[in-house]
Amino acid sequence: MASPQEDGVFERLKQRVDPAEHRKQHDELNVRQFKQEQRSQERLAELIDDNTTQPVTISSIRILNADRTRRAFLERVISPLLSVNRNEPYTLAETLQEIGGAVDKLNRFGIFKTPISVFYDKPDQTIPTSSPTDIDVYISAQERGNYTIKTGTEAGASEADAYVNAELRNLFGGAETLSAHGSLGTRTRSSYSLAFDTPILSNPDFKFQLNGFASSTLKSWASHEEVLKGGNSKLAYISPTGHKHEFGYSGIWRQVTSLAENASPTIRADAGDSFKSSLTHTWTNDKRDYPMLPNSGYLMKTVSELAGFGPLKGDVAFFKSEAESQVALPFGSTGITLTAGLRGGLLYPLGLGASSTPEKSRINDRFQLGGPTTVRGFRLSGLGPHDGADAVGGDVYAAGGASLLFPIPKVGKETPLRLQAFINGGRLLSLKSGEKGGKTDVPTSLIKTISSLKDDLPSCAAGFGLVYAHPIARFEVNFSLPLVMRAKEEGRKGLSFGVGVEFL
Repeated sequence: MASPQEDGVFERLKQRVDPAEHRKQHDELNVRQFKQEQRSQERLAELIDDNTTQPVTISSIRILNADRTRRAFLERVISPLLSVNRNEPYTLAETLQEIGGAVDKLNRFGIFKTPISVFYDKPDQTIPTSSPTDIDVYISAQERGNYTIKTGTEAGASEADAYVNAELRNLFGGAETLSAHGSLGTRTRSSYSLAFDTPILSNPDFKFQLNGFASSTLKSWASHEEVLKGGNSKLAYISPTGHKHEFGYSGIWRQVTSLAENASPTIRADAGDSFKSSLTHTWTNDKRDYPMLPNSGYLMKTVSELAGFGPLKGDVAFFKSEAESQVALPFGSTGITLTAGLRGGLLYPLGLGASSTPEKSRINDRFQLGGPTTVRGFRLSGLGPHDGADAVGGDVYAAGGASLLFPIPKVGKETPLRLQAFINGGRLLSLKSGEKGGKTDVPTSLIKTISSLKDDLPSCAAGFGLVYAHPIARFEVNFSLPLVMRAKEEGRKGLSFGVGVEFL
């Protein structure tokens, strides 16, 4: 008779001789386990459906594995859910909904790994204070690492750069983040920033941000280099309906320097230093299903800035506002989508401090229009006023476009690749001259300028191309043909490449 050891050896040899039979048994075991888990989930779902209106008391909530996160920070999230802090009892359905909302809030802090697990248990019924309706909730929230460092290269419209990003998370146990960024490139020659971000009152939808930065950017279309040094602070809030508001203050020292030999008189007049002190407000209502490549939904956005007015001081004074909208309409379930967008903006000169004399706008503050992410078929800043070969920008603009996106045959509509056919156009104007009593009459000048937007056809282009929507950016390769172009404007017939997060 064979010993147990020999039987084990014989069995292993048998498996080696017949691996197909071994795989079959392994597959059958996996199928049985899967069916058991499926039946368990079905029974749990039936149990919940049958008891959704049953009263439930949340007696305790424990967050596990959150060792580096402050207790007081987590208590602001979970304490309101405890039954002792509520006037009305829970039903089972309400309990699941409220706990799900707390888990979603924890996820949005960005300091925990996903998914966050939730377990429910009944407390010990032998405890005199316990009730048959009591449940204990356990939330397992594994914390992410303390830091992340990324390096890489990027290529975009007329630019390539190398960068390094570093992020320190949960610095003081309250989901605080310190981010550092540095890059060197062909157009943005250098860029450095340091940003601190923290939620207020343990609310991921209400944040305070503080940012310091320095950059040097070559603006070849306007024969100069722009150096920026400064900082900003910002309060960001997302309403329950998804509307995002950002209120901020910025103080920026700007320098127009390194002028080219052939720089125009307009650029030379703005050369040198200036300091901008401004208040800003941004409102965004984004209901698109996938912002990089929307299939349905809409976007509305406004950006407003007030600089140099009253106590703001600085060397420049103006009110600047931009508005943007986009809509995406699907054609059934074919994967074909029509997207259309409009943008517009104006810059209203103001008197500096207590002065009533409006300040003339500078090249740093005027709008630029044209390029792969705004009006395709034109060079970067190719539309609008020019002084010689320099694009000097404008004070009023309007632009619009429409794209028809198709799935690529044999690739499928589930992929982020699309073919597109587009038409887009726009106009960029400087303020018309207007005087009243020997002084510049800004309101009259602005009205004249806005009215002249519709006097002629906009500069426009059409084309087709390939779109790829990556989670962090959208890439386009297009063939464009300018259809209407004004004197001194710079079109771009042929292939062009664009990368960005916002496209017209």
